[in-house]
Amino acid sequence: MSEKKISEIQKQYKETELPLLPDFIEEYINDCRPGVSKIIGQALKRMEKLRVEKERIEKLKEYEYKYWEKYDYIGGIDEVGRGPLAGPVVTACVILPKDCDILYINDSKKLSATKREELYEEIMAKAVSVSIGVVSEARIDEINILQATYEAMRQAIKESKVQPQLLLNDAVTIPEVDIPQVAIIKGDAKSISIGAASIIAKVTRDRMMVEYDQIYPEYNFASNKGYGSAEHIKALKNSGPCPIHRRSFIGNFV
Repeated sequence: MSEKKISEIQKQYKETELPLLPDFIEEYINDCRPGVSKIIGQALKRMEKLRVEKERIEKLKEYEYKYWEKYDYIGGIDEVGRGPLAGPVVTACVILPKDCDILYINDSKKLSATKREELYEEIMAKAVSVSIGVVSEARIDEINILQATYEAMRQAIKESKVQPQLLLNDAVTIPEVDIPQVAIIKGDAKSISIGAASIIAKVTRDRMMVEYDQIYPEYNFASNKGYGSAEHIKALKNSGPCPIHRRSFIGNFV
């Protein structure tokens, strides 16, 4: 039986990183004290959650595995910001390595802001290439949101430091692009590359809107990110539009 106090084992458990959990479990599995058995139970649950997540991520690579046989560099493309009343539309093109080991990637809307920030840093560190496209509210008003989204996507592709050989897109086929494309409905929840792009685009745009909040605090952009929340619409009616409002989107309110 272990001579360690249960409180010491609990502390050790909390400090044990996931890859080392099997060693921790093996060390204490035969310690029959109820307190230790409880800790081992928690560790085994964590291991099971990890197994399930790894299975989910492998399924999320289904499209990539299909095309990696032919292409080395697959770019996932997604956009954020088609619906807001203010701010730009932002796109990302992300090329992940074939041995990508990033867990928890998903449609950015299904993740907490904290998890998105964590994954943003990990994707930036591990991706073969990450590039961004940004098209302003003035350009959106000029050419419409769909064309502005395509423009931002082409910008992200052009900025990629490694030219993608195939594009996996969330639901759209981008005009004026010579690279082969595969449009996947709800792609940000079905492709790890598109999911990664959705996270990069979302975090990038959210950070921009937090900065705009410093300049135009009355609209609370840090909270609503330019979307038409009740308080945003109220501020728009009371104060009128600011320079980053999309004039083509706000006709019903001003």
